[in-house]
Amino acid sequence: MSTDPEEPLERQCDRTLRELPMRHAPVSLETRVLGELRRRAALPWWHRSFAHWPLLARAAFLVICGASIRLALVGGTTAVAGVHSLSWARQIGMLTASGANLAALLARTAPPTWLYAGIAVGAVLYAALFGLGAAAYRTLYLPPTAQVPPSHE
Repeated sequence: MSTDPEEPLERQCDRTLRELPMRHAPVSLETRVLGELRRRAALPWWHRSFAHWPLLARAAFLVICGASIRLALVGGTTAVAGVHSLSWARQIGMLTASGANLAALLARTAPPTWLYAGIAVGAVLYAALFGLGAAAYRTLYLPPTAQVPPSHE
């Protein structure tokens, strides 16, 4: 037993709304929805989700994925076991360390004003790159808006 004083009103609203006739979709919406359903039904199986693939194709895909994982694991362990000398790794480490030492030296000797100016220039260049990317996307990929001809009265 509910103690909500608005429950009879809710039941009355629910009963009234259920008695209303169902509304039909606009013809243009119905046409577009049915067209999209027909288009999706006509897609080839490899453009659909994995669940709609034929059983043989799904099994082959899983076998290929398993073989690829095995190849990656076996190849990785073989590559690590086959490396006798890590001289190339030492050289990369020395190159990275010398780059870090150069950056630390520049950070100690450069005035803070230069650092702030560099950060500001970087931020402006980043914003310019972002703006150019957005403009290029808008120009190349978005359809032009429909032009409405002026009315002659």
